[in-house]
Amino acid sequence: MKYLKLLSIALIIAVQSCFSADEDPVSVPPMTGATSKPAVGGANEPNQVWIDLSDIDPVTKEPRQKTNLRTDWELGFYNGDEFRVIINGSIGMAVAKIPGATNINSVKSADVSSLMSVVQIGTFTASNLEYIDNPNGNFLTQTTGIAEIKANDADNGVYLVNMGKALSTATVAPGSVSLTGESRGWKKIQILRSASGYRVRYADLNDDQYKEQVITKNPDYNFNFFSLQKGQAVQIQPQKHNWDIAFTTFTNEVFMSPGQSAGSYFYADFIITNILSGVGVYQVDVPAGKTLDQIYGEFKLSDVSQTKFIFNDHRALGDKWRTTTGANGPQTYSDRFFVLKDAEGFYYKIRFNAMTQNGVRGYPNFEFAPL
Repeated sequence: MKYLKLLSIALIIAVQSCFSADEDPVSVPPMTGATSKPAVGGANEPNQVWIDLSDIDPVTKEPRQKTNLRTDWELGFYNGDEFRVIINGSIGMAVAKIPGATNINSVKSADVSSLMSVVQIGTFTASNLEYIDNPNGNFLTQTTGIAEIKANDADNGVYLVNMGKALSTATVAPGSVSLTGESRGWKKIQILRSASGYRVRYADLNDDQYKEQVITKNPDYNFNFFSLQKGQAVQIQPQKHNWDIAFTTFTNEVFMSPGQSAGSYFYADFIITNILSGVGVYQVDVPAGKTLDQIYGEFKLSDVSQTKFIFNDHRALGDKWRTTTGANGPQTYSDRFFVLKDAEGFYYKIRFNAMTQNGVRGYPNFEFAPL
């Protein structure tokens, strides 16, 4: 539960004096709005940035940020009742079950050479969606990516893992991005259940002896994360109720034309919402004859439309806040803002003011206010 983050010390003392020793403090939204400059890291966008709109730093007056390099993790292990594993779409990973393989040690690169040419993203083929997680974030029901981990060990296959791309260090022209460096190579994995969570077996393709790591479920977090490169658990997301939105690169579905999928594609300047913890978002369009300043300024709690919230797609905000093809180059839209409902039922209005700094992408700026 979030505590009284934004009140002065005196007010905290006064309010808490009303609680009995057996009562928890009551969650409250921020008393005023704030501006945020997520530390995405410039045109190479090396960072994922996790933000809780109600957690305001009393010194900076901005929401606190938790950041990690996009390459810090490859696998996320779900901490709920189901046994599900996600891959890191922020580095363009892909994964495929190796037909007929049950013994991870016996798999060699020669056995998967034909798979390696297709287990990719950005190939403009609709079929490559099967190698990534469901772009809408509904991993519990997806039939792509890594299958549900079965209770019977023999029912869990061996997977070929495309480790995605390293971070780019290239210098690019203003308005452009460079998101991907060299290939990070390939791994083979097999994931089983354990008494407390998961057992992940992993190795390089030609290794004849796997390594194994136990991942213990922790209900305070949506996922436990693991680095195949480092062979260790890593902390990525904040606790499950302590983030609302995240700035990241993203593997999404792209379309050649309406209804004609071109498969998976890598996006810059993307925002996901924490739908696992009940965060919902919808867009408010500025009507003709009005300005964003007018409509955003006048919008109040009684104007919120409960039926418009999107709770089942973590792309509800996605790339809808910015354009890369505007007359003035990459810029935020001035004809819309967004309403967000967090996991505790508080409402915020959010407007995006910038996606560049001196013409360089990867420097977003947004403001928000509680309703």
